[in-house]
Amino acid sequence: MQEPSLSDRPPAGVPDANRLLIVDDDEPFRLRLARAMERRGFYVETAGGIADAAGTVQRLKPTHAVLDLRLTDGSGLDIVAVLREARPECRIVMLTAYGNIATAVAAVKAGALDYLSKPADADAVEAALRADPLRASLPPPPENPMPADRVRWEHIQRVFEQCGRNVSETARRLKMHRRTLQRILAKHAPRA
Repeated sequence: MQEPSLSDRPPAGVPDANRLLIVDDDEPFRLRLARAMERRGFYVETAGGIADAAGTVQRLKPTHAVLDLRLTDGSGLDIVAVLREARPECRIVMLTAYGNIATAVAAVKAGALDYLSKPADADAVEAALRADPLRASLPPPPENPMPADRVRWEHIQRVFEQCGRNVSETARRLKMHRRTLQRILAKHAPRA
């Protein structure tokens, strides 16, 4: 699997229905997912950012796309419009490591078929790409959901890291007392 130049075309035997574009700035993840999707019958091309993706979309006219929401040169949402213009029926799945309801709603409103949190495995990506939108229903409840205490603790840890491990700044952003935050940070993670 390689990242082709703009003059490359898909091989003549590639079915038009299996052209997949993966756009992610995390190169190891992007290449790993590309290899896995090739094994599942897709012709895959990859791009590391918006600029590379725009040219590839015009040339490849993908039937499927997997886009990272946050790229170093912008947002994966910017690519959705280009995909819709090049091929309106393109099935788009957004991936992100920063899952929240607002970004999920924005992705679906922009035209994404589904929204998955990273790290998503190739089986989940394939299922989302091949899902019948007319038969889509609520997914079954998780077998082993994460306890609410653990979700809260992980959210606090994520914000703490994003604030450069600054306790005062983290407490301000989480709208909690600094001492309360210090006590939470001093404890071990709740059991999952």
